[in-house]
Amino acid sequence: MWDSPMHLLIIAIVILVLFGGRKIPEVMKGLGQGVREFKEGMRGEQTPPAQTTQPANPPATNAPAATPTPTERQK
Repeated sequence: MWDSPMHLLIIAIVILVLFGGRKIPEVMKGLGQGVREFKEGMRGEQTPPAQTTQPANPPATNAPAATPTPTERQK
């Protein structure tokens, strides 16, 4: 099936056209992480998910929203 390197070259060109040069490293990184997680899952290893810091939500205020006065509306 893969008799010559020409087949691989054609496939590489098609992938480059479809995804673009900048997107390929991101796709490969995601693919590598997926394969790694799959292998760990097959072995039964449990790794804790990565701790991500989420931005703190501002505290809710009970103050009513300011409504424009009639003179502000005319401006």
